[in-house]
Amino acid sequence: MDTVKYLLSEDRMPRAWYNIQADLHQPAPPVLHPGTGQPVGPDDLAPLFPMALILQEVSTEQYIEIPEEVRSIYRQWRPSPLYRARRLEKALDTPARIYYKYEGVSPAGSHKPNTAVPQAYYNKMEGVKRLSTETGAGQWGSSLAMACAFFGLECKVFMVRVSYDQKPYRRGLIEAYGAQVTASPSSETNTGRAILAEHPDSTGSLGIAISEAVEVAATDPDTNYSLGSVLNHVLMHQTIIGLEALEQMEMAGDYPDVLVGCTGGGSNFSGLTFPFIGRKLRGEGDVRVVAVEPVACPSLTKGRYAYDFGDTGHLTPLVKMHTLGSTFVPPGIHAGGLRYHGMAPLVSHLLRQGHIEAIAVEQLDAFAAGVQFTRTEGILPAPEANHAIAAAIREALRCKEEGTSRAILFNLSGHGHFDMQAYLDYAAGKLQNYEYPAEEIAMALAGLPTVAA
Repeated sequence: MDTVKYLLSEDRMPRAWYNIQADLHQPAPPVLHPGTGQPVGPDDLAPLFPMALILQEVSTEQYIEIPEEVRSIYRQWRPSPLYRARRLEKALDTPARIYYKYEGVSPAGSHKPNTAVPQAYYNKMEGVKRLSTETGAGQWGSSLAMACAFFGLECKVFMVRVSYDQKPYRRGLIEAYGAQVTASPSSETNTGRAILAEHPDSTGSLGIAISEAVEVAATDPDTNYSLGSVLNHVLMHQTIIGLEALEQMEMAGDYPDVLVGCTGGGSNFSGLTFPFIGRKLRGEGDVRVVAVEPVACPSLTKGRYAYDFGDTGHLTPLVKMHTLGSTFVPPGIHAGGLRYHGMAPLVSHLLRQGHIEAIAVEQLDAFAAGVQFTRTEGILPAPEANHAIAAAIREALRCKEEGTSRAILFNLSGHGHFDMQAYLDYAAGKLQNYEYPAEEIAMALAGLPTVAA
């Protein structure tokens, strides 16, 4: 019996998350303690995370059961729909079959509640009273704020300054859920004050905001830290997307030849692709997998695969990932969710092992693709998702040139209803492409920590 069929219940929603660590032919490198250089243990992570999530982080079990309390909330929007983009296919005059999994149907408008809900649940079960976190575009912040409201937890969100200014409605949604939002870097933490002293006009970065959120959690026994991407357990929670897509593609009588997802920290990309990659690793089906990132923040395409801190203030453990350096501050592109200096260790490991490929897309090309998608399919995508759409369109046009028909599946990770200023700026010709200078990337990489072989 197909494992996915076994996992699906009568409501067509998976009963468990998929853990790709069980199927890796070579394990990903361990997470290291920055002081000792040795692999971290549960006690090292206990000040920040509940033990249930720590155990998921290091688990090699193939499937982890989803608690019923979490599934009962998921049922509000899951299974999320999978569509075939027939009008886009027609507009492109391509023989390709284009499908997309739409995560914008969640209450918060993106895929982020898939991990926000279980993270809030496990923290509540262990008696935590408050969660602190960072957010780029605001989709993660609003999702965790919603989950905290569901479970009666307080929520503190450090929002990257450029997004705090660009996206007031996303900020308003976070506050409507009852969370407190602070622009980062802020004067509320030692990390924030140090950054502001050196760069008073800093637009911020996810690395800085992570440092502030971690500092708050580390100094308050009632507060835990919550991360919306990068970590193994976060990526695993998102695999409910791909598990559903496996079933839905079978219902459609098709199977993807190409998978596409935008990448910032790696969560929505992993959520769609990991169950398919797992099948490939087990010899059960082949698929080509494409990770798409912005040219302005090219961690996979131009970063170095090395141990680095996950934050700018160097409060986190060291993880081996594709990184641009923890001091890297990308330009203020509108795809705020893709402005992170590193990539999830598991995604980086898969790229290193040759199981996926990576490309970078310019901001204007991404928005052009998003507008074309809006006018053919009717859904206005988030700026992050526009990168996946741009890559899917390229794949479809390649099919047209070659005269081949391939099935392309991408993850439409969220809607852009709170990103209208970005679309107004694009229509007015105010947006521009950014390519981070190679010398500045080199400077940031020069500060990588030294790790013994």
